Amino acid sequence: MLIVQAAGWPIWPLIFCSLLALAVVIERLFSLRSNIIAPAKLLSDTLRVSRSGIPRQELVDQLASTSALGEVLASGLRALTANPRCKEEDLRATMEGCGREVAHRMERYLSALATIASAAPLLGLLGTVIGMIEIFGSQSPTAGVGAANPAQLAHGISVALYNTAFGLMVAIPSLIFWRYFRARVDSYLLTLELSADQFARHLNGLRQLA
Repeated sequence: MLIVQAAGWPIWPLIFCSLLALAVVIERLFSLRSNIIAPAKLLSDTLRVSRSGIPRQELVDQLASTSALGEVLASGLRALTANPRCKEEDLRATMEGCGREVAHRMERYLSALATIASAAPLLGLLGTVIGMIEIFGSQSPTAGVGAANPAQLAHGISVALYNTAFGLMVAIPSLIFWRYFRARVDSYLLTLELSADQFARHLNGLRQLA
C-alpha cells in the first residue's frame, strides 16, 4: 500500500490493467492446452474408427465434445451423414465453417491482452506527466523564486517514477504473453487445417463407397 500511496491515483488504472491481464493469461493458458484443442492421436483414431463407414451418432457427438479438432472432424461426419452424396467441396466448406468458429474461440481475449500491452505504457506516461505537474506545482510563489514545498516535490517525483515503472512492468509481460498465445494459436490453426484436409479426403472416399 505504501507504493500505491506514493504513486498516487494514476496507479489505479494500471493496477486494473495488471489484474485483467493476469486473468486473461491464466484463462488462455488453461484454454489453449493441446489436449483441449488438438489431441495428438485424435485424427488417427478417427480415421481408424471411420475406415469402414460413418460411426454411430453417439460416437460422432462424443468426438465433437473431446476437443476443437474433434468439432471440426465431427462436422464433416455430420455433413456426410445428412447427405451421403454431397460433394467434396460441400464437405470442405462445412469443415471450414466449423474451423472458423473454433479459430474465433481460440483468439478470444487476445485483442484485450494486446490492448493492455499498448495502453499500459501510455497510462504510465500519463502518471509521469501528472507527477511532473505536481513537481512544478510545488514551487511556492509566496516563498520567493526557486523555493519549493519539499513534501509536494517528493510526492511528484514518486508519482512520475512509480507510474513509469509500473506501466512498463504491466506492458512487457502482456506483450510477451500476447506473442506467445498468438504463435500458439497460429500453430493450432495450421494443425487443424492440415488435419481437416486429410480427413476431407478420407470422407470423400467414404462418399464414393456409399
